[in-house]
Amino acid sequence: MPEIDRLTGDSDWIDLDFMERERTPEGIVEVGIQLHLAGLSLSNTKQYLERLGVKRSRTAIHNWVQKADLQPTGTRSSNYIAVDETVIQLGTERYWLYAAVDPKTNEFLHVRLFPTTNSGLTHVFLRELREKHAIDDAVFLIDDADHLQAALSRFGLRFHIRRHGNRNSVERVFREVKRRTSSFSNTFSNVEPATAESWLEAFAVWWNRCQS
Repeated sequence: MPEIDRLTGDSDWIDLDFMERERTPEGIVEVGIQLHLAGLSLSNTKQYLERLGVKRSRTAIHNWVQKADLQPTGTRSSNYIAVDETVIQLGTERYWLYAAVDPKTNEFLHVRLFPTTNSGLTHVFLRELREKHAIDDAVFLIDDADHLQAALSRFGLRFHIRRHGNRNSVERVFREVKRRTSSFSNTFSNVEPATAESWLEAFAVWWNRCQS
């Protein structure tokens, strides 16, 4: 599987402090987390670990990802930032994934999951983005959504409405997210929004590792 070829050689980005009461060897947990974030479903990750001689349930593997609490970190300064949102299906409910992506590196800067989309929630997303990164001088690449323009204007941030070019980076990232979430029925069926957001943050960390 192509995604497995993208596994990083080290796992220092995975915090295993939660392993104190975990009966599985740390190396196996690291492999399980990386395999799942790299593209294997929980079922296929379970089968892969069984070939290594370790039997663990899909729930156990899912819990490893949740307990690792992976989130994009580090302060960055970007000249351009692509911002957009896309619908994520959680069972029968629709939620909106907001994402900010550096079009130069294709890396996530910030992700959030909201129950709807409006200027107020966009303002929350941008405030959190500004707290994490030095982006006040950046130009934001957005579509023509009114709530995006209103929230950016409220902060006095510059933006360009662009449907192609640099903004394609966030759309490429979203295509991968949509492909992943639509195929993982055992990851996004009957889960709480906070759980789904935690998984998406972990995916963002893995994705960023692959871009560097």
